[in-house]
Amino acid sequence: MIAAAVQAIGLVLVLEGLLYALVPGHLKAFAKILPELPDATLKIWGTLAVAAGVALVWASHAFSGA
Repeated sequence: MIAAAVQAIGLVLVLEGLLYALVPGHLKAFAKILPELPDATLKIWGTLAVAAGVALVWASHAFSGA
């Protein structure tokens, strides 16, 4: 269980690092836009991201036979 959590955190860091390495200008522009977005919009996108993550984790366990 701990190994899976460490792997998940590592994967998040890899993906985030790739964004900073490949498109730093886009991330800076996005960071400037974020404060202007309504809280409701951020909550919706955050909820959708959580739901997508849960669905991916569930699917990976369901189809891998684990």
